[in-house]
Parts: sequence; structure tokens; C-alpha cells
Amino acid sequence: MNSVLVLSSTKKPLMPCRPARARQLLTAGKAAVYRQQPFTIILKDRADGEVQDVEIKVDPGSKTTGIALVGHFEQQGAVVLFGANLTHRGQVIKNNLESRRSLRRGRRGRKTRYRQARFLNRTRPAGWLPPSVESRVHNVESVAAKLAARCPITLAAVELVKFDMQAMENPEISGIEYQQGTLAGYELREYLLEKWARKCVYCDAENVPLQVEHIRARTNSGSDRVSNLTLACQPCNQRKGARPVEDFLKTKPDTLKRVLAHAKAPLKDAAAVNAPRWALTDRLKARWPTAFGSGGRTKFNRTRQGFAKDHWIDAACVSDSGERVTIRDGFRPLGIVAKGRGTRQVVRTDKYGFPRGKAGRIKRVFGFSTGDRVRLVQPAGKYAGVHVGRLAGIRATGQLDIATATATITASHKNFTLIQRGDGYGYAM
Repeated sequence: MNSVLVLSSTKKPLMPCRPARARQLLTAGKAAVYRQQPFTIILKDRADGEVQDVEIKVDPGSKTTGIALVGHFEQQGAVVLFGANLTHRGQVIKNNLESRRSLRRGRRGRKTRYRQARFLNRTRPAGWLPPSVESRVHNVESVAAKLAARCPITLAAVELVKFDMQAMENPEISGIEYQQGTLAGYELREYLLEKWARKCVYCDAENVPLQVEHIRARTNSGSDRVSNLTLACQPCNQRKGARPVEDFLKTKPDTLKRVLAHAKAPLKDAAAVNAPRWALTDRLKARWPTAFGSGGRTKFNRTRQGFAKDHWIDAACVSDSGERVTIRDGFRPLGIVAKGRGTRQVVRTDKYGFPRGKAGRIKRVFGFSTGDRVRLVQPAGKYAGVHVGRLAGIRATGQLDIATATATITASHKNFTLIQRGDGYGYAM
């Protein structure tokens, strides 16, 4: 389990403590709960205290980013104090923008409110990123700021070099052409492991040695481009040999269709990691001295120490300081999911783009708003009992929707108790 974050009576970040120690302080009345997620206590009778160096480490990802807080102690060395997997909503933002664009273009061709094209009257500021990419940077920056307010972070480390898309698309690239490329220095094999979900593409075998496999064999004019490469276990690789993949998988039409479709999939995940890397590092460098590492070094550190594959573990192994880290037994990371902070859309539309009503004008009902973490005590009915979750919706009538791990329940506001105000994120162990 994660260590408990600790604040002094003046809200100065102190060193995190073990959950057992936090229970002792709460039971003795020497501390109080400051935040439920991430769980933080505030001391009542201590205004200061000694702190050690704590490093925040980030392993950026397209869909999920790993974050770890590593304490550096004189006797214990590097110890993981806090771990989290931050799930982004970049694809949701991209889909919303595409939907809005299609509706706007459709209006121009109908006898409805005309909106003049505005593609030449705007300039992009320096460092501009697409909204779906900017959201990933903002999520990491926001979570890092929350942790910095509750933990004495003094250093930062981030995995800067992730995927070398130039070398993957053209293995023979070199010289000036390579130097002017997008990115350099990451193994093709690691990209294939992520692209093909770390299992044999032909038999779905997992946790076995995997070999780089040419979908169309080089003897049949197959290339070394990443779109022609996949991963296979040794038995499948030997059985296939130089045979055409259509012949090898003729008895598995679904697998054949999946392989051919996924092989041509764009490198959008790699691009989503590469595009914001400098913006993320610049924002971290503005707060702390920052070290950098490569994806290959992260994997080397993790495998040499025998750790399982996970985003927060990769984060703990980033850079030179990840060569030797300690992860306590039973450690469980915190799951953080970006949920957004409402919508700015003024007029709702149906699926054809026609107006169907305005957005709700009420942001808070009886002290509750969407995204708040609440406790529901349902006295009777199908869902009788106590439920804890995130408010998924509110109504002016006072009926609230709570999303729990198993269901979404609608109940009166009178049965709800506020635990923590919403901050745009959902939390779960």
C-alpha cells in the first residue's frame, strides 16, 4: 500500500509515513484526515520536521502515465513511497473535437445558423500542442503539483526518449537525415512489445520468450519496416517460416484479419508520447532539478531487479537513480483517471447537429456538484446499504447519481454526505 502523505500543522509537507503509523496518530488524536485521495493526514501539534530528498519520477505513456515518489535515505537507499497510474482522456478529447468540427461543417451547408469559416484569423502561440496532447501534459503537471503540496519533493526524473519513429520506419536511416529526424535512441523490440500486447500474435502465448517476426518473409520481398514486423513465440515462428501469413493462418480467419489490420495501424500512440515530451520536461524543470532517462534504460533497470511490468514500476526505474530501488511487499499503486471538469458547450445538439436545448445552468445542487466524492446511505430498496463513489450527475430536483465500482445509483441528496470536492480526477486503489 502507498505511504500516507503527511502535512504539519502549518500545512508544510513532511515525510510520508507507513499506514500503521498514520492509524496510530489518528487514533491518538494527534492527526486528522486532510484528504481522502491521495490519502493525507495533517498533524495537530507539529509545525515542522526533518525531511529527506524525495524524487518524483514519471514514465510518460499514450494512455497511461506512471508516477512514483522515491525517497532517498542514507541507510535504506532509494525506497518507493508512492506509486500511481494516471489514465489520460486524450482520445475522448480528440473525439469531441472531431464531433464538433463535423457538426460545424454541416451547419454551413444547411439553412440554419451560418457560421463563417475562421481558419485564417488565428495564430498558434509558441509551444502550442494539440488539445488531446496538451491534456496529457496538463494531467501530469496537475498531479505533480498536488503531490508537491503534500510531499517534500526536491528532485524529478522523466523518461524523455521513448520511441524512435524514424528508425522504425526506415532502419537504414543515417547521417544528416537521422540527425534531423523526430527522435533517436529507442529499441524497435520494445515498441513491438507494446504494440502487440507482449504476447504471441499467432497463438496468444504470454510470459514466454518472443521473437521478432516478419509478417511477409524477407525471402518473399518483405521489408524491415515496423508495419511488417510482429512478435511470435519460437514454435509459431518456426512453423510459419517463410510461408505467406494468409497460408499459415488459413484455419484462423479471425486471427489473420486482426494481424493484418493491426500491422497497418498508425503510430499514433508513439506520436502521443513523443509530441509532448519537451513540454513536459520544461514544466518539470521549472520546479525541480530534473534528470532524464531512456526507455531502454528503464527496461534494463526494471528487468535486472526482477520487477513486474507496470507503469508506476517503470517510473520508479527511470534514469540512473532507478538502478536500485526498493518496493515494499504488498505495495499497491493508486489509480488516477482524468475525468475532465465539465463542458463549455452552450447549446446541446442531437446526432444531426440541430439544437435540442441549452446546457444546465446549475453547477451545484444542495452543496453537491458532479465529480465530488461522496458517501450514500441508502435506507431501503435494491441498493440498500452504504456506498462510496464519485457523483456522475446532478439534477435540480435534488436527485443525484453516484457511480460506484459495481453500479450507478440514483438517490435523494438527503442520503448523501460529501467526502471530498471533485478536482477533475477519479481515484481508486
